[in-house]
Amino acid sequence: MDDLPPLTYTPVDDIPAIHQRIVNKFHTHETRTLAYRLKQLRQLYWGLKDEEPALLEAAKLDLGKSAYETYLTELGWELNDILFMCKNLERFMKDEKAEDTSLMNLAMGPRIRKDPLGAVLVIGAYNFPFMLSLGPLVGAIAAGCTAVLKPSENAPNAARIMQHIITQSLDPEAYQVVQGGVPETTALLERKWDKIFYTGGLGVGTIIAKKAAETLTPVALELGGRNPAIVTASADPRLAARRLLWAKLVNAGQVCVSQNYILVDRAILPAFLQQLETALHDFQPKGAQASEDYGRIINERQWQRLQDMLDSTSGKILFGGKTDKATLFFEPTVVQVDSADDPLLKDESFGPLIPILPVRDLDEAIRTANHVHATPLALYPFGSATDTAKILAQTRSGGASINDAFFHASIPTLAFGGVGDSGSGAYRGRASFECFTHRRSITRTPGWVEGLLEVRYPPYTPAKLKKVRGMMDTKPDFDRAGRSTGGGVVWWVLGLGGKGGVGRGVRWAVLAAVVAVVVRFWRGRGMM
Repeated sequence: MDDLPPLTYTPVDDIPAIHQRIVNKFHTHETRTLAYRLKQLRQLYWGLKDEEPALLEAAKLDLGKSAYETYLTELGWELNDILFMCKNLERFMKDEKAEDTSLMNLAMGPRIRKDPLGAVLVIGAYNFPFMLSLGPLVGAIAAGCTAVLKPSENAPNAARIMQHIITQSLDPEAYQVVQGGVPETTALLERKWDKIFYTGGLGVGTIIAKKAAETLTPVALELGGRNPAIVTASADPRLAARRLLWAKLVNAGQVCVSQNYILVDRAILPAFLQQLETALHDFQPKGAQASEDYGRIINERQWQRLQDMLDSTSGKILFGGKTDKATLFFEPTVVQVDSADDPLLKDESFGPLIPILPVRDLDEAIRTANHVHATPLALYPFGSATDTAKILAQTRSGGASINDAFFHASIPTLAFGGVGDSGSGAYRGRASFECFTHRRSITRTPGWVEGLLEVRYPPYTPAKLKKVRGMMDTKPDFDRAGRSTGGGVVWWVLGLGGKGGVGRGVRWAVLAAVVAVVVRFWRGRGMM
């Protein structure tokens, strides 16, 4: 990375012109074509591939991440994400037929068209600076939008290499990077966007949502969460310990979907703690400080926040607890607490703190999880199928991994997002395309159906209303008590055997629909 220019913040005065440039580009309509989108995605792929050493180095400099972890959780993921989108984009862009339409409406060819939202803003995060910045950007490109990316200023080396790659690989009139902190982000939020995508904390997410509301701008918010893990009496203590510990070692626990605390049934607590200690030794035989696989806290402010949380707890440190401010080292630290109101549970640690709260039974665990945070980003139930099914049925969360730690968030084609306080909207795979796409409802009314449409024109008469009822009304397949009454609906709806205007009106609708199907068939064969 030594050959790259130093990171400089974008002048605030330049931001309006940058915004206008990508808005103007969108209105050329060039970004709407499949060819344009594929070209940008393919060029971004090779831009990332060619700069792989610099990307790995940047993550090491910013977060102390090993090359192995960065490739596993970010770079390899993002490369495959681009390839998936390139392979499926043409299919994603195709119009969709309307579902469950009546025979009358079929003549109008109701469909869903996929339109790009427009010029969008993506605000990335520091903990996974490549995946959480480039992932949404890939969705915006695939959807045919233009975009400004604002990487996190807390990962400056990652921000610098991303700007280099985007500048070299993508259309500069359509895709721009703005560097900076609060003033630059504030200036960006002063502009009118067609969507804002933000990944980060609840506090800033609230500010962005309020600002976006002033201009009725839609937002996708990927926020953190006080995510619970529940280890029931039926769980395998070894698997639970190893998998949950791993989740706190990845990126030194700076993962929005890692568990914030663990609720453990008292019956299994001794075995779980023993397995946790064994796993710590297995994963870091020489200790965390000597491990080349274990990262560091992003900056001094975040390190101090974690230290303050550890100092404020009334719990007992069982394992770990070593820290070093000079090197931003924070050892994986297991703390047994005695209250759901302990600061380690009430606040999101976003670090390698592992508080454990013993519970009497599964019901207490569910009540506690719902009390601490009713809508976390993720949930991790461990135990039998019966126990985990009960947990899912009586809790809420953005996503869940049963008998594992954030595996659901590692599947690139599975939609990822929060609920309630943990966020809104989703992305990854096809969901990334849909996140930046407007589903536009379209009909086309042919001239030859005018005879059928005469019932909608004034003056309104009883005879016309009778026809309308015959064309529109369907019979419920349930009685007033909500009990199912079975079939017989289709023949009634079609009006076969009906008398007077109602029967004739419905038969006209059926005839129109049949004709429409025939016309569409012959047009598809190039005969009309």
